[in-house]
Amino acid sequence: MAEHDTDPEQNEQPLIAHLLELRDRLLKIVWGVLLAFLPLVVFAKELYAWLAQPLLRMLPEGTSMIATEVASPFFTPIKLAALVAFVAAMPWVLYQVWAFVAPGLYKSEKRLVVPLMVSSTLLFYAGIAFAYFLVLPTVFRFIVGVAPEGVSVMTDIARYLDFVLAIFLAFGFAFETPVAIVLLVKTGFVTPAKLAANREYVLVGAFVVGAIFTPPDVVSQIMLAVPVYLLYELGLIAARVLVPESREVERQQSGTAP
Repeated sequence: MAEHDTDPEQNEQPLIAHLLELRDRLLKIVWGVLLAFLPLVVFAKELYAWLAQPLLRMLPEGTSMIATEVASPFFTPIKLAALVAFVAAMPWVLYQVWAFVAPGLYKSEKRLVVPLMVSSTLLFYAGIAFAYFLVLPTVFRFIVGVAPEGVSVMTDIARYLDFVLAIFLAFGFAFETPVAIVLLVKTGFVTPAKLAANREYVLVGAFVVGAIFTPPDVVSQIMLAVPVYLLYELGLIAARVLVPESREVERQQSGTAP
């Protein structure tokens, strides 16, 4: 009986320790984002002016963006500064996540997780940069160009921020394709050979995604579909390199295939 009485306490102690560790990691994440936010909020207006450049360069002379809500001129730049702070603090956030889950991972998993976390961060940044410098100018050139004669394109600053953030997220997550492929192969859900056999479906799917997340012009769709497909091929190469055991699985499957 005494042995059974002590079991709940022994089980509660590790749980409490994990919860305390989780609280500490979350607090560190909040402090990290806050430290990045404080200097950025001082330059919130300059940040928004920089973000608006792809559209402003395409607007006809004498036109500008507008604010249709009373508080938009104040809150919209602040919102942008907070989002930029979170993106800038992403390495710190991922490090805290890694520090929390690392004790429960095997050595082989630790060797894989670190490269994946670093590469996923860099790929997300690359997707945002690709969208800002290449995609947005193309999208806004199309939008301004198709405006009917006599219609002045004057976008609301809050709506513009929401639109640009949607584009950034679409390209940021699309650029995570190689990481997703490596994880799928690592978990044994699929093999690189099976993924390679479905290239034509991936290519069609990439253009479907491009049609959903970009305006209805061919150039914008291609600018999303082509990188996604190329990153898919890169993911296949990375999966074969980082998950060598997948080759053994492929050999076993090909040996048992009828």
